[in-house]
Formats: sequence, C-alpha cells, structure tokens
Amino acid sequence: MRQHSLAFILSAVGLVATAPPAFSHHGTAAYDTTKTVTVSGTVTEFRFANPHVLLFLESKDEAGNVTRWVGERGGPNSMARNAGWTSKTIKPGDQVTITGRAAKNGTPTMAISKIILNGAELSMGGND
Repeated sequence: MRQHSLAFILSAVGLVATAPPAFSHHGTAAYDTTKTVTVSGTVTEFRFANPHVLLFLESKDEAGNVTRWVGERGGPNSMARNAGWTSKTIKPGDQVTITGRAAKNGTPTMAISKIILNGAELSMGGND
C-alpha cells in the first residue's frame, strides 16, 4: 500500500512539474519584445489552422536575396471571431507588409502585430 501511495505522489509531482511548459508557448518568451521589425513580400502560403494562424512569405532584400519569413497570429477561432478572418482572407500571391516581434533565435519568424495586405491594413481584432 505504501508503495502505491509513493508512486501516486511521484506521478502527481511529475505531472505538475511538466504542466507549465505545455502552456508556455502562448507567451512572448520566444520573441524579442524590445523592438519591432517590418518585412514586405509575397505570400507563399496561409494556414488558417490550430494552434496559430500562420503566414508564409518571401521577402527580397536590395541585392535580390530571398528570405522566407513565417508570421504567426492567434488561433483561427479567435481571429475569425475578433477580426473577421477566414481561410480566404490572405491568399498566395498577395503582397503584404508585416510588422511584429522577431524571434530571439535569429530565425525569420515573427509574432505579427500589423499586416498591410495589398495596400490596406487588416484588422487584428485586438488579439496579439
């Protein structure tokens, strides 16, 4: 009986210890919150799916070098409800300018705070 109680307690402690990392990806820890970046380019893919809406684009610098960026927003349910987005809001070939917080690890990834789509600003619905 004592062994079963000890096993239960150890299992419970293990579960509690691993729970915070499971929810931590919703924070801003992966992004540099001290500065914003702005990138313009052509949309290559738009994923209106859980857990986050993702926008893929190709951006060219002055020398013509292409960088493939990935921008993320909230979940599709939240973006639909708060900003009126659908799976057809952004399409491959669209021209966008995105502004947000770039990844701390230097990868071309960003938490998007603003999108200019074909010259017009999209609603973000207050969901950062």
